[in-house]
Amino acid sequence: MSSMTTASNIATTSSSAHRSRMMLHPGPFNPVRIQSRHAASCRHVRLTLVAGLSLFDAIVKPLIEIGIKSASFTILGGYFDQIEYCVAAPDPSHQAMIAYSKPIQAGPAYMIFGNATMGKNQHGKPIVHCHAAIRTQDGIVKGGHIITDTCIVGSTPISVLVTSLDGFELRVTYDPETNIPLLQPQAESPNE
Repeated sequence: MSSMTTASNIATTSSSAHRSRMMLHPGPFNPVRIQSRHAASCRHVRLTLVAGLSLFDAIVKPLIEIGIKSASFTILGGYFDQIEYCVAAPDPSHQAMIAYSKPIQAGPAYMIFGNATMGKNQHGKPIVHCHAAIRTQDGIVKGGHIITDTCIVGSTPISVLVTSLDGFELRVTYDPETNIPLLQPQAESPNE
């Protein structure tokens, strides 16, 4: 293959590549796109998800028992008896860029990898927000927003690496730019 042929192939490939699409949120532009807080310390915990519990219960109860109310974690992978998820589809009401789809049943499936955060909802109750890649029994790889209270941990315990967020909390609050509630770092509410 000559160098001219190679250059021609590269030019053809790059001209057919996808272009980025412009996404414009409905609310006023916030130039500070990443909200952050500093923690002077944190804890690292290796958690084992107990078979038969929902993903939500398997995460929240043991972390609350050791005083962790907000955390970031990685689910290392394992089998679930049932996984239910949804995806971020365009919002049919056009009030926001996206809205969750109806729940999608994956049935028994293997979670390849998951990233999640635990914080509080608008009423101060625990919430777990989880995105994951899964492989269904048909061998198809899918991904999306995991519905943690309906996903049931399979017979083999699953490891989770947890980093606590001490000194602040994640709380669902309304975000005017996206026009949807989002988990955002806030000052702690010690009485909840």
